[in-house]
Amino acid sequence: MPKITFIDPTGTAHTVEAEIDSTVMEGAIKNGVPGIEAECGGACACATCHVYVDEAWLERTGEPVAMEQDMLDFAFDVRANSRLSCQIKVTEELDGLVVTVPDKQG
Repeated sequence: MPKITFIDPTGTAHTVEAEIDSTVMEGAIKNGVPGIEAECGGACACATCHVYVDEAWLERTGEPVAMEQDMLDFAFDVRANSRLSCQIKVTEELDGLVVTVPDKQG
């Protein structure tokens, strides 16, 4: 299973294993990563699973689609590398992915 590292707002790293074809958000929830609230359960209907994708991984995680972009409007401190973790599918190519959880969720 691919490993994903979440850097929480205090700078602490939480490395978890995530199942192929799940989402980065699901990996966080199943492993109790702090700061990922996921209030809508992954339906892309809120912004409570907002993360910043490490610059080295932006090409592999891809661009947000229009619906995700609309939901990011509700997130705090949106940046060029902002994504909703519920919209990033886990693949073998994402083994080693690093994302940072913002100080506050939408």
